[in-house]
Amino acid sequence: MHRVVVLALDGVYPFELGIPNRVFGSADGRYEVLTCTVDGGPVRSDADFLITAEHGPELLGTADTVVIPPYDMTRLAAELPRPVADALALIRPGTRIVSICTAAFALAATGMLDGRPATTHWCCTDLFRRLFPAVQLDPDVLYVDDGDVLTSAGAASGVDVCLHLVRKDHGSEVANQVARRCVVPPWREGGQAQYIERPMPDPTTSSTAATRAWATANLNSPLALADLAEHARMSGRTFARRFREEVGVSPGRWLIQQRVARARHLLESTDLPIDEIAEQVGFATAASLRQHLHAEIGVAPLAYRRTFRAGV
Repeated sequence: MHRVVVLALDGVYPFELGIPNRVFGSADGRYEVLTCTVDGGPVRSDADFLITAEHGPELLGTADTVVIPPYDMTRLAAELPRPVADALALIRPGTRIVSICTAAFALAATGMLDGRPATTHWCCTDLFRRLFPAVQLDPDVLYVDDGDVLTSAGAASGVDVCLHLVRKDHGSEVANQVARRCVVPPWREGGQAQYIERPMPDPTTSSTAATRAWATANLNSPLALADLAEHARMSGRTFARRFREEVGVSPGRWLIQQRVARARHLLESTDLPIDEIAEQVGFATAASLRQHLHAEIGVAPLAYRRTFRAGV
């Protein structure tokens, strides 16, 4: 059984601390989720109670995946306290490591993010860049999967990254089942940009949500910016600006993401030929599907199907 060890640091946020157990624990026994602290003792939460775990740092050396939830923002620094650094040093090489929200600061302080892409909560990006200039910070995404190290943005993006790992480990059907049990969407559109504080829009301003829903239902059509803008009854420039404000990416980029996501689902759940999948999701040719899938996740359609479709 895949062992997930959650490290609760002093000042841990209770909501995010519970995410790994809630998500991985809903996968029908495919994961064992255990929680530890750096010394085996209770830790202060950012609420008005202590967290008591049954395990000490030695548990980190037995993990297949380590998840670190966020902790007291006043403790964010370029260096880790010695007990935390010593605990993280117990993690075996090759272990998958996941940070939620500001826990990316802890990973960066160890040097493991140097030269690698990562993200954290949007409100902390300026501080993060000052402390860790060697990290390729992307403040606009909900999470970054860099193979053995994954970083996620604030709060609920911990759910996103954990669901992503379930999907990566066991395919979309299992991940969708877990999402239904947790009453959350299997994935969310866009990135952090849609959550960054901005002046409230004019209450008469139209949203692009209805057009996004329409486009998702018509991915097999050759949709262009002009088609989306016409459906939303906006000019192309206004639609593109408002879309990026709401979703965090351009309409063209968003369409590619939706098409790739639909293609992945069909590769996992059907035996349809690659050409037919490409047609159903709106890519002109199988070659175009291969190109976009490889750009998104680094594999070809057939290789992806062999990995995620049982019996192939």
